Amino acid sequence: MSDPELEAIRAARMNQLQQESGGPGAGNDEAAQQRAAEEEMRRNLLATVLDTAARERLSRIALVSQDRARQIEAILLRMAQTGQLRGRVTEQQLIDLLEKADDAQGKSHPQKGAIVYQRRKDAFDDDDF
Repeated sequence: MSDPELEAIRAARMNQLQQESGGPGAGNDEAAQQRAAEEEMRRNLLATVLDTAARERLSRIALVSQDRARQIEAILLRMAQTGQLRGRVTEQQLIDLLEKADDAQGKSHPQKGAIVYQRRKDAFDDDDF
């Protein structure tokens, strides 16, 4: 998907929102409408970029980690805008993208929250009994 297509979608959606609200709103209403319009465009673009199985997987990821899902969505949208995607993204391609993102994040950030087990010898472990 190229930038002119994205701009056309964005402009059409903004016109639709303005007509529904009776014209441009004031202050906070306008900012809220802008955020709602951007979110709607984001969802529409993701719906066109992802196939059904990949969309379901991304929504399950969002249930567990909203930040993680937003990160993957941003990567997918950037790839779509720059023309790196050829057709719809399948579930397997999404899994590969997740693994690459994990690898990149793992190299830049040491693993936080790792569980370390410490085995202790008890007094009863001796064979002296």
